[in-house]
Amino acid sequence: MTASCPATAALAPMPSTRMARRTSTLSVAAVLTVAGFLSAGSAAAQEGPQLNLQRVELTAGMHRIDAQVAQAPQERQTGLMHRKEMPQHEGMLFVFEQPAQQCFWMKNTLLPLTAAFVDDDGTIVNLADMKPQTLDSHCSTKPVRYVLEMNQGWFAKKGIKAGAKLGGALFSRK
Repeated sequence: MTASCPATAALAPMPSTRMARRTSTLSVAAVLTVAGFLSAGSAAAQEGPQLNLQRVELTAGMHRIDAQVAQAPQERQTGLMHRKEMPQHEGMLFVFEQPAQQCFWMKNTLLPLTAAFVDDDGTIVNLADMKPQTLDSHCSTKPVRYVLEMNQGWFAKKGIKAGAKLGGALFSRK
């Protein structure tokens, strides 16, 4: 997900006199420099993949999935960005507070992924193949609380389709 820079959005049109333009240009340059430092600081925090999230074991039929859990807003926002590879049995489970239509895109994500939009009981509602480094939106067809991202093709190779159930402690809670 991306955020806009409020400092640059609030810039007024430049005054018409030459001296005022120079002063305004310097002010704009100062604002942009500060905004650049601020965004560089936050970008530095997200330059690499997040590899140390809590993990949970899930199952899809007889197949085991070792999933990192992205539960906090910053963890969900970063997701699998910057990851250059991921073992076939691993994925990332996004957990949201309330069921809602969830939409994902792949900015700064280098791997082709498939998103499984998952109901509270573990039923896969729909699957979406997602191309790396795009802003194409891929959404759940109904409100869900969970989204499981796996390497693209993993679900197809295992014969897992919408309607299949995932197993795991998260889905057995009532």
